[in-house]
Amino acid sequence: MEILQGFVDAVGGILQSSGLYTLNWQNYIMIAVSILLMYLAIKKQYEPLLLLPIAFGMLLVNLYPEIMAAPSTELLTAAECEAKSIDTAGHATTVLNDVTYYQNTTYGGLLYYLYQGVKLGIYPPLIFLGIGCMTDFGPLIANPKSLILGAAAQIGIFITFTGAIFLGFTEAEAGAIGIIGGADGPTAIYVTTKLAPHLLGSIAIAAYSYMALVPIIQPPIMKALTTKKERSVVMEQLRPVSKLEKLMFPVIVVILIAIFLPDAAPLVGMLMLGNLFKESGVVDRLAKTAQNELMNIITIFLGVTVGATASGSTFLTFDTIKIILLGLIAFCIGTAFGVLFGKIMYKATGGKVNPLIGSAGVSAVPMAARVAQRVGQEENPGNFLLMHAMGPNVAGVIGSAVAAGVMINVVG
Repeated sequence: MEILQGFVDAVGGILQSSGLYTLNWQNYIMIAVSILLMYLAIKKQYEPLLLLPIAFGMLLVNLYPEIMAAPSTELLTAAECEAKSIDTAGHATTVLNDVTYYQNTTYGGLLYYLYQGVKLGIYPPLIFLGIGCMTDFGPLIANPKSLILGAAAQIGIFITFTGAIFLGFTEAEAGAIGIIGGADGPTAIYVTTKLAPHLLGSIAIAAYSYMALVPIIQPPIMKALTTKKERSVVMEQLRPVSKLEKLMFPVIVVILIAIFLPDAAPLVGMLMLGNLFKESGVVDRLAKTAQNELMNIITIFLGVTVGATASGSTFLTFDTIKIILLGLIAFCIGTAFGVLFGKIMYKATGGKVNPLIGSAGVSAVPMAARVAQRVGQEENPGNFLLMHAMGPNVAGVIGSAVAAGVMINVVG
């Protein structure tokens, strides 16, 4: 009978520690959301390199919340240690009211430690290092006017910042929410860790979701704001850019940004360092490591741990709904202003600029540029806008980092 009772107790203990007892309805909803995101990543291939690890991290934390648990220390008497079969040898002690307590430290969950790279702002600059190694600034250098389009697409950030304040968010929270409009996940994470770390899960998932949905969200806005004639414009080929220009560009940009807006220096600095690795041609091993092995490792850590912040109990709130809606508004406004400024340039140049390239002023590199190319070719199959759209696209990366620096400086 004792053996049977021990077996029953063991089964009961397993059941009580299982999800059948420990999970609540919020966890089950987030599990369903994570499966939907995995479907979008695998079946629809919406930014799968980020969406898949984010979705799986979300699945893990809602199935096993302890995977994100922080380490803790409790004080136990000798009797309590003995009851829990804890060896007190080597444990630090504290004496309170003539009673000796032993400090029993428990370790945190696996993802808690990996998450420190997000919390301390380490992963986003490293992502920018890899992006810099993969980015060609030639189109931007060849057509500096595209900086205007990249800047215009950041207007949505500041409009949404104002709207978030009216909805009851603090200035710091509003600044973090507004950055979603830049469609740059690493920048959104970096700013949020500085201004509103408690909103990281909602903001990161909103930012990456809208990055993944660029091919769906942007085309209707682009078509609504342009005419068939404007979308059909064939732009002149860009001038060749010398190697000296490509080498000088990252150095000049980082000097200017670091002097006038030092809060943006970590992101812009790593972006330009990566680009200098690429363009110098003398550190191929470093460039390949930054854009391949390092980028892949950081992407896994970043995606899984960001997803793991979306626990049902903290994620399913009214504020989360407001953040997701504000993020969508910010992204749509950014796209719209990029296209509208493209129309201004179309008029100013006598019809030589296709307004569609303005939509690429958001930072989703190179997806936004590809969307501009696709929409342009729908009107004119002989239209090749990709390289022209890459100018505003890389300008948007710099612009979102600068906007991040402004937010951190003003409301941080």
